[in-house]
Amino acid sequence: MTHSPALTRRFLLGAAPAATLLGTTARAQSTTAPNVLAQRMSPRIIGNPNAKILVQEWFSFTCTHCAHFATEEFPEIKAKLIDTGKIRYQFHDFTGDQVGLTAAMIARALPEERYVPFLEALFSSQMQWAFSRDGDPIDRLKQISALAGISSSEFDAIHNDMGYMQAVFEQVKKDADTYNISGTPYFRFNNTAYSQDPETYDKFADLVAKAS
Repeated sequence: MTHSPALTRRFLLGAAPAATLLGTTARAQSTTAPNVLAQRMSPRIIGNPNAKILVQEWFSFTCTHCAHFATEEFPEIKAKLIDTGKIRYQFHDFTGDQVGLTAAMIARALPEERYVPFLEALFSSQMQWAFSRDGDPIDRLKQISALAGISSSEFDAIHNDMGYMQAVFEQVKKDADTYNISGTPYFRFNNTAYSQDPETYDKFADLVAKAS
């Protein structure tokens, strides 16, 4: 799948409410301890740390193209390329809407060993929690988070932490400026960019081979 103009506009317009919420004149203070916040914002990388190829993915939990990649392609990529030690794989958040930001914050608050399983759970049920016409997406996200070990009070504390939200949002803005990202998913195979869903494992494997 390729980026549609609607998808690109969705990120740019979706970022505006978050920026308004956070404010632009002063840095919001996080209610999370500095060392905990630093850990949450640390890189999320899986695979062989000595692998010569680093694949990076920028994604949004509310992007349907990202969900397609996560559910249809990533399991085979993980089994054949990550688990076998051929590549390192790094996850980057890239979202500007409130629901996606909250999902990213919850995911990063989990112990690292639960991070990827939570991603898989959210993407496999994306239509049920993010786009359901019945109920609030945040409430549905809260229910899924409970299954991952996030209590109701913990969820509320994370969701309402403006400093933490700002940290995630500012990293998104920095990456957008650095790599000229306008939509998701966006990939880098070492230093080679690929700005769309590869659509098949074979295409992804070919991009890995070219990067080597």
